[in-house]
Amino acid sequence: MQVWKFGGTSVGKPERMHSIRNLITSDDHQKIVVLSALSGTTNALLSIADSLKSDQPDEAGEKIEHLKAHYDSFVRELYKTSDGLTKGQKIVENEFSFIRSLTRIRPFTLKQEKELVAEGELLSTQMFQAYLEEADEDAILLPALEFMRVDADGEPELDYTERKLRELLRAHGARKIIVTQGFICRNPRGEVDNLKRGGSDYTASLIGGAIRADEIQIWTDIDGMHNNDPRIVKKTFPIRALTFEEAAELAYFGAKILHPSTITPAKMFGVPVRLKNTMDPQAEGTLIASKTSDQVFKAVAAKDGITALYIHSLRMLNAYGFLRRIFEVFEKYKTPVDLIATSEVSVSVTIDKTDNLPELMAELRTFCDLEEPDYDQTIVCIVGNFSADHAGIALQVLKALEGIPIRMISYGGTEHNISLLMHGRYKAEALNALNEGLFNLVEA
Repeated sequence: MQVWKFGGTSVGKPERMHSIRNLITSDDHQKIVVLSALSGTTNALLSIADSLKSDQPDEAGEKIEHLKAHYDSFVRELYKTSDGLTKGQKIVENEFSFIRSLTRIRPFTLKQEKELVAEGELLSTQMFQAYLEEADEDAILLPALEFMRVDADGEPELDYTERKLRELLRAHGARKIIVTQGFICRNPRGEVDNLKRGGSDYTASLIGGAIRADEIQIWTDIDGMHNNDPRIVKKTFPIRALTFEEAAELAYFGAKILHPSTITPAKMFGVPVRLKNTMDPQAEGTLIASKTSDQVFKAVAAKDGITALYIHSLRMLNAYGFLRRIFEVFEKYKTPVDLIATSEVSVSVTIDKTDNLPELMAELRTFCDLEEPDYDQTIVCIVGNFSADHAGIALQVLKALEGIPIRMISYGGTEHNISLLMHGRYKAEALNALNEGLFNLVEA
């Protein structure tokens, strides 16, 4: 069995749903098909939620009717028969009736917001399954809310998913196409919850790991992961193969094609992940697996919105326990650290979560000196095969970035990553310089 995931742009128009049907029925592989909400829907639902949280039900109502008009038009183009259209219209009416009911709840809480946002995936999957049924495909809808659950910390319960999926597939496993929702799940209280933004990728990987799939395919609107950011750098190329570790580094440090959490379940069970392009299905895409090529430099990514903290011990030398005390403070305020650079009496760290920064800094000042943080920083990450017997790697990176001020360097933590901190204003210059210096790709 394979797991195929399609994102919002891949299902965002009726003709694209038609194309997906052709894709998933083009071979004899049994598939679990994971769908995101139609492109634009999640943002529209969040906007409705904002109006309701601001106690503006009339404004929310107008937004709801505007979104429904889009779905009314969508189903008229999606279905080819009167029976199919009737089913599609009934799905839309039922789900928007529930959406309207949420506008009458006071106060509008986070619980209702999560129920509202889940409607995007509930709509897209029901509409698509009804379309497959209209086309006489052997398909069934398997609601993610029946098998996907997170714990009190918001982490997926993979054992639960594996157990429930085994039961459900035992009942429905003979069907060729099994459609389900990405992103949505239940929490320990049984309430509708989600895997955060981009979580449909994560859903696909969790399902793939749970059923020990032959392969997980993530279908987007780009032909695989590229060696650099094509929004900033004009000359890029798709990477044909990456290891799980290389792909995880790129996803975490800014490669938008893949959700950062996606790789973990796939790696855990050794399930290959293939990135494919719905606009060009014949393109090779990117295969993420245990082995890859020996190419030294694979790709570059960048992560914005970084804050750098510079921490100095009040004691001069041999300040044992200093690092422990620092990171206990970060743990207390649930603030992850990206990069670390240390000397005998100083520590520099970067964070991207600043919700509790004032409290965190106040506690650090009880036993440290702090410089003023650097805001609006960017981490540029170079990923590749940097094993210890490769000489001159750091030199090549730094030579490419000659003339760009660098605040921190992290090298040696893994064999796959060199990360550099710089002000965000240098990001585009750095990505283009690395494209030329590492891949010999020069702008025309």
